[in-house]
Amino acid sequence: MGEILEVRELRKSYRRGAGAFARQGAGTPYTAVDGVSFSVSPGETFAIVGESGCGKTTLARLLLRLIDADSGQIRFDGRDLLALGSAELRRQRRRMQMIFQDPFASLNPRMRVGEIVAEPLAIHEPALTPTERRERAAAMLGRVGLNEDALPRFAHEFSGGQRQRIGIARALILRPKLVVADEPVSALDVSVGAQVLLLLQELQGEFGLTYVFISHSLPVVAQVATRVAVMRAGQFVESGPVDQVLQRPSHPYTQELLRAVPEVANR
Repeated sequence: MGEILEVRELRKSYRRGAGAFARQGAGTPYTAVDGVSFSVSPGETFAIVGESGCGKTTLARLLLRLIDADSGQIRFDGRDLLALGSAELRRQRRRMQMIFQDPFASLNPRMRVGEIVAEPLAIHEPALTPTERRERAAAMLGRVGLNEDALPRFAHEFSGGQRQRIGIARALILRPKLVVADEPVSALDVSVGAQVLLLLQELQGEFGLTYVFISHSLPVVAQVATRVAVMRAGQFVESGPVDQVLQRPSHPYTQELLRAVPEVANR
């Protein structure tokens, strides 16, 4: 079985912010993602772990072409994403979805939950009737632990954990093959986050999902990942099977991260 996602020498640079309150060095370029390469097999969870500012979220957005790379290659299911025109990219997008870090900011506050979850259907399956979209949305909300009463309500009426479940339902309504999860539990209490992680694992098996899982938390990565890459200053400094990297790290930076959470190294 071939790889579902192949990334080669991906790069993205920005210029530091300018303005009256800019720090020293404003306007100088910096490289957020610097020559990153990896591949992901169907059905696995590939985690990318690193501290804030290391380039993880930029990489996540590059993978789905929410922002454009400066150079490199992204192949999804054999197709070169960077070479696709807008119409073909839109067709591919239904098979690649994202779960965002902040479950409140990522949900439109003016839309009802039923509309939020069904919106991808309205975009990608316009032949469906409103009733069919509503039924599909209700079924997916039920699968993530929310009943039909959620449909007419607004996102602000729900807890953080419930909002993240709404975001998951929206991401999965089109039955994608690849889900990029960008810090999906970092804004949640530990116990609520653990429930969401368990749900994501259940859904992976049920729907045959492949995850690229972005996190700053080694305990979270230890729980969910099959393989992990450690990212620092835009580059992968170490990657491999999760047990190998977390129990026998070879790079000093990985060793430093593990010393901060010794229970992971000693599990």
